[in-house]
Amino acid sequence: MAVLHQIWIKRAHRGKMDPATRATLVAGRGIAGNANQGGKRQVTIVDLERWQELMDRLGGDLETDVRRANLVIDALDLFDSRGKTLRIGTTRLLIHGEVLPCERMDEALPGLQAAMRERWGGGAFAEVIAGGDIAVGDTVEFVIRDQ
Repeated sequence: MAVLHQIWIKRAHRGKMDPATRATLVAGRGIAGNANQGGKRQVTIVDLERWQELMDRLGGDLETDVRRANLVIDALDLFDSRGKTLRIGTTRLLIHGEVLPCERMDEALPGLQAAMRERWGGGAFAEVIAGGDIAVGDTVEFVIRDQ
C-alpha cells in the first residue's frame, strides 16, 4: 500500500523547502502556504522508491528535499501517470504531466538531471481537484475519476 511519506512546502519561489507533517490542499490553488498557486502545476510529487533507485545508481545519499517536490510518496510508481487521478486521504489530484528536472539536480549530484529524465524520475505535477487536509502516513492510490 502506498503512503504519503513526506510533505514539503516552498514559501517562496526558489526558496527553501520546509518540512511539514500536515498540509491543506485547496481545490484549484494547491497547497496552502506554498509559493506555487493555481494553474496545472499546483503540487509536485515524487516516488520515494524511484528516488532511492537513482541515489543507488549514482552513488548518492541525498535527501528528498533536494528534489524540491511537495509530496514524497512511498510505493507508488508515477511513470506515465498523465491524466490519472490520485487520492491522498480525502483529497484528489489530477496529474497533468512529468516534472522535468533542472540543472540544480546536477549541482547537487553530477549526472542526476539526466538520470531523472528516465521513467518520470523527476516525478509528476498535479492540480488539486478536491481539497482537504493531508498528513504524513495517509494512504495514496490511483482512482477512477468518479470515485
